[in-house]
Amino acid sequence: MMLDMFSLKGRTAIVTGGSRGIGKMIARGFLEAGAARVYITSRKPSQCDETAAELGPNCISLPQDLSTLEGIKSFVDRYLEHEDKLDILVNNAGAAWGAAFDEFPESGWDKVLNLNLKSPFFLTQALHGALKKAGTHERPAKVINIASIDGIRLNPQETYSYHASKAGLIYLTRRMAATLIADHIAVTAIAPGAFASEMNRVARDQGEEVAKRIPSRRIGKDEDMACAAIYLASAAGDYVVGDTIAVDGGVALAMAGGL
Repeated sequence: MMLDMFSLKGRTAIVTGGSRGIGKMIARGFLEAGAARVYITSRKPSQCDETAAELGPNCISLPQDLSTLEGIKSFVDRYLEHEDKLDILVNNAGAAWGAAFDEFPESGWDKVLNLNLKSPFFLTQALHGALKKAGTHERPAKVINIASIDGIRLNPQETYSYHASKAGLIYLTRRMAATLIADHIAVTAIAPGAFASEMNRVARDQGEEVAKRIPSRRIGKDEDMACAAIYLASAAGDYVVGDTIAVDGGVALAMAGGL
């Protein structure tokens, strides 16, 4: 009975940036948890199609650049050609930019904030009706924002816009949650630590060295991310509203002096 609480049987999900990295981990986990259909996005159509083919017939590729309002509208219109409601939205698509303080360009702010902060808000806004249609008092629809522990603590790298975007997303999660729970939509966030991915090449290429700086003494595994997302997306996480879960092996807590 308790294990059934973690099932996603019959649920429909969107995972933005789902063709690789953390998004792919989550998409695969949702399918293994029984999701009926998982729609994934990517700015690169071939990569999106390849991942959907790899994950199976219940994974549907809808490639789209979600960094603009026009792109968001196009994606939502295409999604609504397939479905009339949405149980789970994972706002995962993201970008990073690093440069020295005196050289950091405006384009490094625009690119990162457009995708990391504005896109989760406006995509959720555009899908509000579909989420509202799916949610009930007993079984709310879910929005899961993928933040970062860089929104909780400082990273020594000079990724100014990335830090700001992820800190903003954590607070935006709380603000959206306070509004949308009235429509039976529970908004939460995950703040990943070191996971091997194209965006976190240091963890990917120097995992053993990175692990030495993590209290758990390892980098994150695919199932660590998938299981956290399944918890929040499933009935097991229905009573969690507005919170951000750090999935980082204890890094953020250690930086705060808790470990």
